[in-house]
Amino acid sequence: MLGKFICVAIGILMTALTSYAADQGRAVVIYDGVSSEVTISSASTKDLWVTLKDLTRATRFVVKPQGICRDELCFPIPKGRKASFLSKQAGVEVFNLSEFARLVKQPAAHDEKNGVWYFGKREDERGTYLASLEAPNFTLPDMAGRTHSLSDFRGKKVLLITWASW
Repeated sequence: MLGKFICVAIGILMTALTSYAADQGRAVVIYDGVSSEVTISSASTKDLWVTLKDLTRATRFVVKPQGICRDELCFPIPKGRKASFLSKQAGVEVFNLSEFARLVKQPAAHDEKNGVWYFGKREDERGTYLASLEAPNFTLPDMAGRTHSLSDFRGKKVLLITWASW
């Protein structure tokens, strides 16, 4: 009974803290599978505006003269749209991470109540399997122990039967 009470109390506390963080200009960003707490601008609830420091900490992207860059990868800011990406609010330069996601065709989901933003893989990271409907190659042994690759059967009809215990 006491254990159940503690679990309920922890759940209520976590919900309250998450809501408090959202109310205090904080959000949780999940990018590349890593979560980071960031300071957000209260200018818009539709878009996620973060400080340049938080942008780099949460995504490893930095704003450079040539665009938004991470290592050797750079996405130029479209001409005439700089204000959609960069702004100065209360003397601090902020970046619109939502607009960047739209630019690079990156799916994003936002839980406004809890102040959580999730960013999926960019279009260039998703690969072509879904677009081409071509299954990735794999190799597995048959019942006799001989290995077979899916690529061995290209051009032929293949029936894959899978099973899972869960």
